[in-house]
Amino acid sequence: MRGHAIECRIIAEDPARNFMPTPGTIRGLRVPSGPGVRYDGGTYAGYTVPVHYDALLSKLVTWGADRTEAALRMARALDEYRIEGIDTSITFHRKVMRHAAFLAGDLHTGFLEEHPELLAPEQNPWLEEIALVAAAVAHFRRIEQSSAQGSAAPGSGRRRAAWKWGRGDGR
Repeated sequence: MRGHAIECRIIAEDPARNFMPTPGTIRGLRVPSGPGVRYDGGTYAGYTVPVHYDALLSKLVTWGADRTEAALRMARALDEYRIEGIDTSITFHRKVMRHAAFLAGDLHTGFLEEHPELLAPEQNPWLEEIALVAAAVAHFRRIEQSSAQGSAAPGSGRRRAAWKWGRGDGR
């Protein structure tokens, strides 16, 4: 035997609410891949996680030459993993993989009680980027709309857009 492996069980549960099940429909799915990464799952976009069964969605396993390499690969794989539409344990696992005590191997049965910050709700890391893109698109559309209104034919009753570098005569 050689190396080190880490497995994360990705479940349809909310760690911030005492691992309460979160049934629902998966709207989008992107699974991780790459060297030393194994994804074992059977879910797909459109799959409905039922109320009455196990909440396990997949198992994600990484391998490395040592514990640190396996944890770094897992952290990267979890960053790539996207399940849209339901709450999952992905953000919880992400925080654990980067926690100093976990990386040091300081684990015991009271680990979560000792580190309650791992169970605190976390904002989706993509929301800020999505908001930025949405703002840019909205700004572009306003400029486009303003430009279209300003380029109406003369005599149509619409004013031309006044560009600050224009010649001052509206052309």
